[in-house]
Amino acid sequence: MASAPFIACPECDWLQREPSPAAGAVVSCARCGSVLYRSVPDTVDRTLAFALGAAVLFVIANAFPIVGMTIEGRSNTVSLPGATLALWNQGMQLVAGLVGVTTLLAPCLVLATLLYLLTPLKFGRLPPGVPLILRALDAIQPWGLIEVFMLGLLVSLVKLEMYARVVPGVALWAYGGLLLVFTAMAAAFDPRNIWARIGTEVCARHHSPPPGLA
Repeated sequence: MASAPFIACPECDWLQREPSPAAGAVVSCARCGSVLYRSVPDTVDRTLAFALGAAVLFVIANAFPIVGMTIEGRSNTVSLPGATLALWNQGMQLVAGLVGVTTLLAPCLVLATLLYLLTPLKFGRLPPGVPLILRALDAIQPWGLIEVFMLGLLVSLVKLEMYARVVPGVALWAYGGLLLVFTAMAAAFDPRNIWARIGTEVCARHHSPPPGLA
């Protein structure tokens, strides 16, 4: 019987054998009590479902107006890509770049990498370049700042109410739903489970008999 692998605590660096927790359990360090990881049940199915829902909301959020304003009888609507382009054309390239990266590019890349990774795993296949994808996902995720964008947008809308009639657009509600789904997706995603599943797939490939000898 193979021994359990070792795991190092990120807080106190204590080296200990990794237990086999039940689904949904929280594994803590035996020395300092800090959380090592959480065992998330059905991480592939749940994360994939949330990612598909988030992808639909992301398309809606960027295809429809996020807000409409009426000032002195003149109405205008704006979408997030349109607002980013307007900032760029007005000479605020740095602000436009930050908005584009944190609210458009980073969330899009997170969804694309998760769908690329989880869809084949759902059907028992191993996509190419999995270690690189997981590392890229870990680097991209901190740049997705939809919650900061929503907070700033709500503050701006409250201030604009003093000067214009503001009508929330379809995209605003879609971004609110996207924020909730992204949070649930992050909670459902368990990289340790994915690494373990990848290791199982690789071992099965290496130990499977050649075609014709099974």
